[in-house]
Amino acid sequence: MALSSMTGFARSHGASGPYSFEWELKSVNAKGLDVRVRLPQGWDEVEAFAKKRATEVLSRGTVYANLTVKRTETGASVRINEEVLAAVVKMASSLAGRIDAVAPSIDGLLSIKGVIEVAEPESDEAEDKAAKEAATAAFETALTHLIEMRRREGDTLGQILNQRVDEIEALAKKAEASPGRKPEAVKARLAEQVAALLDTSDRFDPDRLAQEALLIAAKADVREELDRIASHIAQAREMLGKGGPVGRRLDFLAQEFHREVNTTCSKSNDIELTNIGLELKTVVEQFREQVQNLE
Repeated sequence: MALSSMTGFARSHGASGPYSFEWELKSVNAKGLDVRVRLPQGWDEVEAFAKKRATEVLSRGTVYANLTVKRTETGASVRINEEVLAAVVKMASSLAGRIDAVAPSIDGLLSIKGVIEVAEPESDEAEDKAAKEAATAAFETALTHLIEMRRREGDTLGQILNQRVDEIEALAKKAEASPGRKPEAVKARLAEQVAALLDTSDRFDPDRLAQEALLIAAKADVREELDRIASHIAQAREMLGKGGPVGRRLDFLAQEFHREVNTTCSKSNDIELTNIGLELKTVVEQFREQVQNLE
């Protein structure tokens, strides 16, 4: 199964009878799935279908679906309201003998509210039903295009994430081979510190200091952290290989990567190992940022 991004955009057009319409779908990142449908008045019944289909094929992202509808054949009729016109003319005649004014013109009379009436064509139930069925089919088309775009984005993200996993593995191997993390190197540094303390005072118990040094050496070993990082690398590769909606799981794995790398840095008492740990933190953060875009 392919990886999918949560971001995408798609359009589709359609027409039925006197109607033409356009769907515009846009999806962005989100923790879960949220489908928001915006429809013109009178087309509310399309919303249930759109939300149902989107939830069947998508698992994450906020999806904005906007439907624009135009009536291409209005067939509107214009008529003059004879009663209103007669009342206006009568009033004008009455006023003509009382005030000195220019007689009303035809366009002036027609501009009076109520004289001209525009009648929209009555809606046809069969035409409306056919148009809404065509609109649902056009939504399917737009949704298919949106999924295709999200998958193309997912392929690109998969390549980037695999590169980041390779970088994490290379740095982990570099940390594994770091001379500074070898037990003998850690003990040598601690021995130098113990010797320096003994030189400054005779109040220290050499045996007790040796025991404490061994405990510190054991705590400074990052073997466990490196083993966990190796395990996380294997899991990341497995999930990226299987594909599908693995964004949440990879996000959790990125947090685990971050925890182990932080522990490695805090336990390190060697400059080279610390620098490797800081590089690991940078790559892990880049991995986590890209994972945020996955479905």
